[in-house]
Amino acid sequence: MELDHINPAVMRDEGDQLESYHDETPLAASDDDTLLRSTSIDDPVDDDTPRQYPWMQRVSDNIPSPLKRISRAVVTWAKGPQPPRIYKIEPFFPSIQHAPLVLLDRYAPKKMQRFWLLFVFYICWILSFALILHKSSFAADVQDYGSPVRLGCTARYWNDGNGCGINGDQCRPFSNASLPFRCPAGCIKTQVLFPHAVGDQEVVYKPLVIGGPTNKSEPISSTVYRGDSFICGSAIHAGFIKSEQGGCGVLKLTGDRHFFPSVKQHGIDSIGFESYFPQSFQFVEGTQSQCKDLRWPLLAVSVFFTAMLSIFTTSPAVFFWSIFVGLFFQTGLASDPPNLTDYYSLISTALGRFLPAAFVMAIIYRYAVRYSLTGLTAQFEKTILWLGAAWVGALNNYTFDRIPIQRLTPHDIKAQPGAIPALISIVLIIFFIALGQAYAFRVEGRMPRYLVVYGLFVGGILLLVAVPGMSLRIHHYILAILLLPGTSFQNRPSLLYQGLLCGLFINGIARWGFDSILQTPGELLSDAPQNTMLPPVLPPVVGANNITFTLGPVPPAHPKKNTPTYDGISILVNDVERFRGYADYDAEGLWESDGTRQWTWQRHDGELPEYFRFAYMAGNGVGDYTKAGSWLTNGTWIPMKGGPS
Repeated sequence: MELDHINPAVMRDEGDQLESYHDETPLAASDDDTLLRSTSIDDPVDDDTPRQYPWMQRVSDNIPSPLKRISRAVVTWAKGPQPPRIYKIEPFFPSIQHAPLVLLDRYAPKKMQRFWLLFVFYICWILSFALILHKSSFAADVQDYGSPVRLGCTARYWNDGNGCGINGDQCRPFSNASLPFRCPAGCIKTQVLFPHAVGDQEVVYKPLVIGGPTNKSEPISSTVYRGDSFICGSAIHAGFIKSEQGGCGVLKLTGDRHFFPSVKQHGIDSIGFESYFPQSFQFVEGTQSQCKDLRWPLLAVSVFFTAMLSIFTTSPAVFFWSIFVGLFFQTGLASDPPNLTDYYSLISTALGRFLPAAFVMAIIYRYAVRYSLTGLTAQFEKTILWLGAAWVGALNNYTFDRIPIQRLTPHDIKAQPGAIPALISIVLIIFFIALGQAYAFRVEGRMPRYLVVYGLFVGGILLLVAVPGMSLRIHHYILAILLLPGTSFQNRPSLLYQGLLCGLFINGIARWGFDSILQTPGELLSDAPQNTMLPPVLPPVVGANNITFTLGPVPPAHPKKNTPTYDGISILVNDVERFRGYADYDAEGLWESDGTRQWTWQRHDGELPEYFRFAYMAGNGVGDYTKAGSWLTNGTWIPMKGGPS
């Protein structure tokens, strides 16, 4: 690397000239740098020989001489060069990058002038953001239907399993009802993350949209969807709204339907279901209102103001806190908001998460960000590397959504196609970045202290892994907190990594909040199979229009295996609960002495197949359902395959 000019800012008081390298090549530590870093965990390493106690001398005498020499060499290497050399970025094309600062010095040289200029800047930013946000979020009423209900991308009428109760009564009405709704942008990407049963099919990693148009010449009026479909995904599939802008409209419940076709259109391949379901819905033609999700115009406003601030300020505090606040509310209110039906609740949630997030960021700023930004005058490089990377991280739902890893849990990584190669690639990238950052710590003489810090991090994680009955989950906001201390340098790679990690932290908190690093297996499984015991199903007795199953016996509790106390059986027919019986309550006298009972189902429609799934119950709780067994129209019974659905 070529030797650059001597920089007076990094000369010792005695007048000794220290070497200075172009770009982020480390500079020898000046008095100012030493004073700055002595207030943090990076206090200067004391090179004095430690006091030798008698027991230490005895231990030292028993260590072989070659091992002593190796350990001393390792310690000397880890301490780095003496004196330490501090990284400092020298801007490319300094006349261009300093031009905004020269312009500011010319027209607003005084502090008070700059204060009022910044105040007016903030007012313009807040007003622009608030006006567009209000227009985007508070839509006008849909004519004749009132104010639309704000839906999330996963909103639907029907609950999974037996969540709607016997015959679906808890999810009524099935028909003769309407709903004015509002969908956000981007719902085309929302998928089912765990296997979801639709008759004898299992749907995973695709939008839950069941049905479609039966007559393409009438794309809206002939389009019908099953009641458990994603409403917003169905509206996109029908061409009723556009995913890029979201939209408003009205749907109506149309009751029992007997056929739901599989149709690929508008970027969604819907799921077919050739039997009946008690609840369905259609979209009311002509009710699309002009409401739009204006997250992209809002993003343009936020990017413009953050970029202008980055170019014209050298203050680390003004830059960092302005960017943090702007990115947080852009993410939490527009780009990736939580799924809440009321916008006032959304604002309340964002404000509730903001204060603790700001506290965490204050610590990160104190011990990491401040050192990267102090004295940095490469205005355009800072804007591109730090701010640009921060926006990439904050827009995680768009920038990293194609990486096939939804959650860092063993179940998700094993189940999702491509997750293991993606995880290996990410780990390797982080590993090589960590090597580069470790070298930078050594050059600045801070490796020993940061080895201790990250040793404590690793030890804490291992302790959490050892907690019985809980599972470790590294959310991306936790990953950002763990890695940000390793970016406290003023070099170009650290600017990039630091901005990206700050953006990931903001996205994680604004969207999901401070989820626990330790979670119960039930919280991690969510809608995934619980790996509970499945009822054995004997071959049924098939009649002309009915089918009879032998149920039970209900298994006893097993103390050593910590199994629940099952006391009943639930049966789904076409994904609707049609039977729930408890062995300890036999008012009708149907349970035999051996713990079994008969259950007969009358065929609903002789021209349609029916699908049966079975599960044990423990009180009101239900275990995993079996895969579906099929009763075909010709009377043939096809047994279910092994495993849960």
